[in-house]
Amino acid sequence: MKARIFKAYTLFFFALFTVNNLHAQKLLTIDEAIAIALMSNHNITLAKLDSSAAAIDNSFKGAAFLPRLNANTGIVFNNNDQKQKFNDGTERERNGVKSNNLTAGISLNWTLFDGMGMFATREKVEEFVKLGELNIKNQVVTTVAGVVTTYYNIVRQKQQLKAIEEQIDISQVRVDLTQRKLDIGVGAKPDVLQSKVDMNAQKARQLEQQSLIAQLKSALNRLMNVPPGNPFDVTDSIPINMNINIEEIRKDIENVNPSILIAKKNIDIAAVTLKEVKAEKFPVISFNSNYNFSRLDNKAVVNPFTPLFSQNKGLNYGFTASIPILNNLNTKRLIRQAQLGIKTQELLYDNQKFLTYHSVNRAYRDYEQQKKALALEEENILLAKENVQIVLETYRLNAATLIQLREAQISLSEAYDRLIAARYNTKISEIELLSLKGELVK
Repeated sequence: MKARIFKAYTLFFFALFTVNNLHAQKLLTIDEAIAIALMSNHNITLAKLDSSAAAIDNSFKGAAFLPRLNANTGIVFNNNDQKQKFNDGTERERNGVKSNNLTAGISLNWTLFDGMGMFATREKVEEFVKLGELNIKNQVVTTVAGVVTTYYNIVRQKQQLKAIEEQIDISQVRVDLTQRKLDIGVGAKPDVLQSKVDMNAQKARQLEQQSLIAQLKSALNRLMNVPPGNPFDVTDSIPINMNINIEEIRKDIENVNPSILIAKKNIDIAAVTLKEVKAEKFPVISFNSNYNFSRLDNKAVVNPFTPLFSQNKGLNYGFTASIPILNNLNTKRLIRQAQLGIKTQELLYDNQKFLTYHSVNRAYRDYEQQKKALALEEENILLAKENVQIVLETYRLNAATLIQLREAQISLSEAYDRLIAARYNTKISEIELLSLKGELVK
């Protein structure tokens, strides 16, 4: 019995317990999870499609300066009954008069000047392409942050599971010790029962923890857009960058933060929209040209002055100017709305900068606090482990009570909870800082 207790005691302090799996699971690294998400995540794919649509429009931006050229043709077949009566009393009548009329033409309309509206349209298309690229980057940063957060949450819960399993080991040692004392007549039945109750409570926590890990893995699978139930395992540790400097995060953040850049680009688009609207105040000068062809073929005529055959063809060209004079003040209204749109986007830009700097300060403050908490808990866990070791040994020698042992075990459990939480929270603060800087992906 003593050898069994010593074996369990040794495993508790020097072994790391892993989750029991019915099937072998592939180790998924954080880099692999990010790579899969970047290739398959639906939100990133949708952002790319939106950007591709803008890119297609941009590839045709020169078409705004090209003329419109249309061709039309038609043929009409007639079969008529005709009757005519003239002033001199003469009457002519013929039934089944057949004829056909063929027409064809090409028309060209080329806008030469429209108040620089064509140039504004081309510029706006280019700005939408840039906005699409920024939206892709923003979605990539958001997705990667979600993947990294979920991945390390799984690692966190996996560490929590190992801590629970260590608690189960301690509870098993307690059960063995209390049972041994009861067997030799120096223990009490309630101590045995309490030890078993505590161990069963830890086993229940173990089942809940395994269920939570499964849920988080399912969430990570959704982010990576892989089939549900895809088995994988994660690493055991959470690496933390302990040397982030707030000045490095703040430096040039207005030119790298995706949200600020998007807000800034919306100002540019609003300014180009104003140019488009202002163009409606100017005349539109166009060059117009037509080439027409028509042929009339009458098989018979009633009126002697009607030709049996007639054909016309020729080229016409000229210039037109459309000068806006009054359109119910619609242009003036649109200009004011466009100017208001610029002011709105400028306010949104200023607000986004304010929120970003505020988020940086808050995230960095949390980062520094969590680093201090992590250092404290790393020291505290060593003390809690040593305390449990001492109380276990003294309890085995009948120099400590079960209450003291149970309190030491609870202190160790709480120390593990705080240590794992501090480690994860520090990582979350690091992820948020890098996301604000736009450095999660480069």
